[in-house]
Amino acid sequence: MVVLAASITSKSGKALVSRQFVEMSRIRIEGLLAAFPKLIGSGKQHTYVETENVRYVYQPMEGVYLLLVTNKQSNILEDLDTLRLLSKVVPEYSASLDEEGICKNAFELIFAFDEVISLGHKENVTVAQVRQYCEMESHEERLHKLVLQSKIKETNVVMKRKANEIDKSKIEKGRLEKGGYSALQSMGSMGSIGRMDNSFGNDMGISSGNNFGSGSGFEITSDVDSFSTKTKGRPTAAVTAPTKGMGMKLGKSQRANQFLESLKAEGEVIVEDVRPTRGAATTAPPPTDPITLTVEEKLNVALKRDGGLSNFDVQGTLSLQILNQDDGFIQVQIESAGNPEIKFKTHPNINKELFASENILGSKDPNRPFPAGQSGEGLGLLKWRMQSKDESAVPLTINCWPSVSGTETYVSMEYEASSTFDLQNVVISVPLPALREAPNVRQIDGEWRFDARNSILEWSILLIDNSNRSGSMEFVVPPTDTSVFFPISVRFSATSTFSDMKVASIVPLKGGAPPKFSQRTQLVTESYQVV
Repeated sequence: MVVLAASITSKSGKALVSRQFVEMSRIRIEGLLAAFPKLIGSGKQHTYVETENVRYVYQPMEGVYLLLVTNKQSNILEDLDTLRLLSKVVPEYSASLDEEGICKNAFELIFAFDEVISLGHKENVTVAQVRQYCEMESHEERLHKLVLQSKIKETNVVMKRKANEIDKSKIEKGRLEKGGYSALQSMGSMGSIGRMDNSFGNDMGISSGNNFGSGSGFEITSDVDSFSTKTKGRPTAAVTAPTKGMGMKLGKSQRANQFLESLKAEGEVIVEDVRPTRGAATTAPPPTDPITLTVEEKLNVALKRDGGLSNFDVQGTLSLQILNQDDGFIQVQIESAGNPEIKFKTHPNINKELFASENILGSKDPNRPFPAGQSGEGLGLLKWRMQSKDESAVPLTINCWPSVSGTETYVSMEYEASSTFDLQNVVISVPLPALREAPNVRQIDGEWRFDARNSILEWSILLIDNSNRSGSMEFVVPPTDTSVFFPISVRFSATSTFSDMKVASIVPLKGGAPPKFSQRTQLVTESYQVV
């Protein structure tokens, strides 16, 4: 096949963009393009016209024609394949397929045509490769620009630091000339010592509380960290000059920020490491009710990729948090689904006979209250475990069907959720081969995100309930081994549990009205994979 020329022509016959690929005179090319509108006519079903010397292969595209001029000996099937590839390339560089849009992007289209056709012959390229070759992106050039920008910013920081030092030296010189600087400095230092001594004395105060089960196995530890989490008095404002090497530190920070910004501009998702402050709650908001009971089950599941269940393990806990020590004289009445597969285990200081007969959690010594002020997850009263080989107990199953066809790998995935649970914040993470571009996601129920750094495709569904108990996703990647897509990791949460554990009531041991309490229930995944 030999392509003599390629052109984008308006309906009136005006050549908007034309590119010749073999040695031909300009007059000859213009004559061939000028004759094209007279040959196509109207009402014809085919998209090629032959003359005595050449063949016109064309395709209508809104207000223009995409035209190839070839010799008559070329293969019409290869001509149509080339035309089809060009028809995909043109919208990549021109958003509007009219005369104005084509003329505006004429040079980009000509360069793209050169990547598709070389010396009259079609190149074996894709649309993505054409765009990559035209951009001619250089990692070294981008890195050089980042380094240059970081040096400029570092120089600006050093200049500002020097200017601040000069200004401060002038101010100090003026104070020395007035003769009051030394006295002011000594008074300020004495005041700061007094404030520091006062704050030190206040911060050393440690409140004492009852320690329930001291030395009897409850293992309660009180975190007294007022020195770092509380500040007494009014903080003092101090203006200090930059230390030696501060300009270099700022320069490194600016360079790191610049590099992160460049990665974000390229589509990378940057997860910043934000460390919580000491004493701050990281898992759940602090309790506001006098008594808080938390039911939590952690799910460990391993599903086989060909079907079946490899591991199913549920570990649950019931924990107690009390704000005031006076509310510690209580017993907890619980209810559960009564599943015989669930094995319960109480805390050593809990009355086991009372729990076995009446499902009441109370201390062995009624005169000793539950401790107050536990941090973190609170005091564990009850634990249970459930293991099963029944696949129907699994709340969410994932099917992955990768298949290689030609130069592409098609991956079809589907999920099926049990009607027992409504799952929240579902994220299905599928490992991919090392890709330079995001996979082609053709169909999805939900949303997707491509983690280019770890080469993982994340399929997320905000909520799975009765309206979407099943869903599917299909994407395409270059040819690869099908085992690359495993293991698939899944994470989700739910507000109901396998044990259906609930707190029925709180019984006060000293009489009076039952104290107010709140209950938190959640099911979370600790390890949930398709292997």
